[in-house]
Amino acid sequence: MRVYVPLTLPGLAEAHRTGELGTGPLLAYAVTPALREWYLSDDIEELEYAALNRAALGSLRLLAADAGAPRRRVVVAVDVADGAASADPGRGPDPAALGEVRLTGTVRLAEAASVHLDSADAEPDVTAAAEALTAADGGDGDARFVVDGAEDHELLWYATQEIPSLVGLGD
Repeated sequence: MRVYVPLTLPGLAEAHRTGELGTGPLLAYAVTPALREWYLSDDIEELEYAALNRAALGSLRLLAADAGAPRRRVVVAVDVADGAASADPGRGPDPAALGEVRLTGTVRLAEAASVHLDSADAEPDVTAAAEALTAADGGDGDARFVVDGAEDHELLWYATQEIPSLVGLGD
């Protein structure tokens, strides 16, 4: 099963240093029944893209909580055994939980398939979105518009071999 783990650049650097994204329970996003129902599509590529975008919002939440992190959303795509990820039945139809899963056990960086990262030109919009997130969650329409502005930026795809360069450890 492909899951999308939201991180920050410091989080990615730590994962590179330790060789793992973390130990469970770890928040990630995947194509869940609730996401399928919400997205109304049977196209797996579209559903995977929707899960990736949910993880990008999760990364934005991490950035909002860490003022010192560079303002670029980071998502790591990881292939895990089907039983390693489970949706929280207590969250039910909560729109904030669409595609959300919990990973059990240790998630090794070696299991990553790719890394997705904002380009540098997204930083102003991501910065504004991180600052507006709390107000957007509270129902502020103007703040929601600012958060949606970050979503207009496509995350770039990187091979896992590029992680040292992404976190400033490469040539």
